[in-house]
Amino acid sequence: MSENNSTERSGIYYRKTGSGPAIILLHGFPASGGLWRNIWGGLSVSNTVITPDLPGSGNSPLKGAASISDMAEMIKEIMDREQLERAMIAGHSMGGYIALAFAGLYPQKVAGLSLVHSTPEADDDEKFKTRQKAIALIEKGGRQGFINQMVPNLFSDATKQAQPELIQEQIKGSMEIRDASMVNFYRAMIDRKDTTQVLSQASFPVQWICGVDDNVIPCKKILNKSYKADINFVSFYINCGHMSMLEAPLQLTSDLAIFTSYCYTMNTRNA
Repeated sequence: MSENNSTERSGIYYRKTGSGPAIILLHGFPASGGLWRNIWGGLSVSNTVITPDLPGSGNSPLKGAASISDMAEMIKEIMDREQLERAMIAGHSMGGYIALAFAGLYPQKVAGLSLVHSTPEADDDEKFKTRQKAIALIEKGGRQGFINQMVPNLFSDATKQAQPELIQEQIKGSMEIRDASMVNFYRAMIDRKDTTQVLSQASFPVQWICGVDDNVIPCKKILNKSYKADINFVSFYINCGHMSMLEAPLQLTSDLAIFTSYCYTMNTRNA
C-alpha cells in the first residue's frame, strides 16, 4: 500500500493499494479514511483502491472552509493526479453526499455509485436543528461529550452487546478530529442541496447499502429514493446500524466487489 500520496493544490492525503479498475472510498463523519481499514484489503485483490482522508481528518489538513462541492472537486484532483478516467465511487453517509456531488459535476467520470448508509436528500428542519445544536456544543468545548453520545448511536444494539470494544475504538478515533474540522463538516452537510436529480439522470448503476438497525438514515428513507436511477442494487444488512464497514466488513467487501465488477463490465459492453 502506498501511504504518502497527496494532491498539490488542496493537500488532501489518500491511500492507494492494489491494481485494476478503480474504486474510491469516501468516509463519513466523524471519521477518517481509516474507517475503511477492514475493506480496502479485500477490494485491492482485483482493484485499485483509493481512500482519502477528507480535509480536516486523518492526515489531510483543513486549509479553510470546505463545502461538499469543494470536497467533490478534491476527489477530481485525486483522479487527475492518478490519471483515472473513471472510478466506482463509494461514499459512506457524508461521503455519500460528496460522491453524489461529484457525480453531478462529473458524471462521465463515474463508473458506478455506491451509497453506503447515505441519501440524496438535503437536511430537513429537524436534522438542521440537530446539527446546529451539535455545532454550538462543539464550539463551547463539548466535543468529547458530543462524541461519547453520538458514536454509540451509529451502531446496532447487537454490535454494542457483542463488540463494545469496537465502539470505544471508534470513539477514540473520532476524538482525533479537531473542533474546527468537525464544525466544518457539519456546516458543509447543512448547506448541501438535494441531489435526487443526479440519480434520475444517472447513466451509471447505483448501489444502496441499508442497515436494518440504522438509527441515522433508516432503510425507509433509503428505499424512498432507491428506484430513482435506471439500475439499482439494494442490500439489507441484518443486525447492522450505520457502520457496515465495521459491523459487517466481509459482507460489505463482497457487495462492493460484485457491484464494481458489474459497473466496469457494463461500461465495457456499452463502449
